[in-house]
Amino acid sequence: MNKSTFGRQFTVTTWGESHGKALGAVIDGCPAGLPLAEDDIQKYLDRRKPGQSRYTTARKEGDLVEILSGVFEGMTTGTPISLMVRNTDQRSRDYGNIACSYRPGHADYTFDRKYGFRDYRGGGRSSGRETIGRVAAGAVAAKILGSLGVTFCTYTKSIGPVEAKEFDKEEIIRNAFYMPDKNAADEAGVYLEKCMKDQDSAGGVIECRIQGVPAGLGSPVFEKLDAVLAQAVMSIGAVKAVEVGEGMNAANLNGSTDNDGFCAGENGIFKTSNHAGGIMGGISDGSEIVIRAAVKPTPSISRPQDTVTDKGENISLEIHGRHDPVIVPRAVVVVESMCALALTDALFTNMSSRLERIKEFYGKQSD
Repeated sequence: MNKSTFGRQFTVTTWGESHGKALGAVIDGCPAGLPLAEDDIQKYLDRRKPGQSRYTTARKEGDLVEILSGVFEGMTTGTPISLMVRNTDQRSRDYGNIACSYRPGHADYTFDRKYGFRDYRGGGRSSGRETIGRVAAGAVAAKILGSLGVTFCTYTKSIGPVEAKEFDKEEIIRNAFYMPDKNAADEAGVYLEKCMKDQDSAGGVIECRIQGVPAGLGSPVFEKLDAVLAQAVMSIGAVKAVEVGEGMNAANLNGSTDNDGFCAGENGIFKTSNHAGGIMGGISDGSEIVIRAAVKPTPSISRPQDTVTDKGENISLEIHGRHDPVIVPRAVVVVESMCALALTDALFTNMSSRLERIKEFYGKQSD
């Protein structure tokens, strides 16, 4: 069976295909009383929609969201929230030459092996447009978290070999790559121009920093918060690796340098460093959560590539159509959205971790 639902207490089911009539999501478990309008969601969708610069696909989609259920007079009702975005600029003819062949780097071959059938128009469910439902639902989760003081800062850390060396939060929205370093953004533009000239593509790294997460979220064994976040982010089609805190670099450190010390102050206990990235023993420790995602180069490139047909014939394939030379900038909000979904679900799950809190809640209700 296909698995299109994420979460346990706050669940999201995405639906739709790249070249179908529409895509969307159904959210279940959202509490009643959250102020919610289409504009709240549209701000997030606008960050991932195509056609924003010469470095994104030329497909022209407004990606306008419609709230179909679960909201009345501007407030959530506690019932399932159904969100829909209509496709308006499909060009399925661009995919005619791959109907019987497998694109390198795509899910064409594996889909065929799993189902014995596939939607070759843009990849169907494996298309990057599937992330529309994730982002729409993530906007709702982020609004819930925002009401609790949880904030996100997500940006492109690197594109290809070009890495941001400086951090200027205001710069993130000033350039086409969502990089916090203007000089790095300029260098990334030069690098991508060369990739495009060579009919090639690039990958990169996205970093998400989350502040205001209370200590105590997550579980010490199979539902570790870092494991849940990693699963959420790794479920994004283009992501090939996830790091939390020091990540892979922790293997190069000693215990004396990797361990985070503790200190007591007027506002309670805090850490003297954050190599753990805000999660210790699978449970949030109250400090900033830092997570990074490695995004692979766009697999759709125009240069000839070796592949086979579904009949097993060796061929050379050139992929035509409208494709991003780099996925990273549009994936920034997708990573943020998946982190928001994972944290919201963890928050709701954690509400039942202590009996005294349950007694306190229902005791107050009976007064």
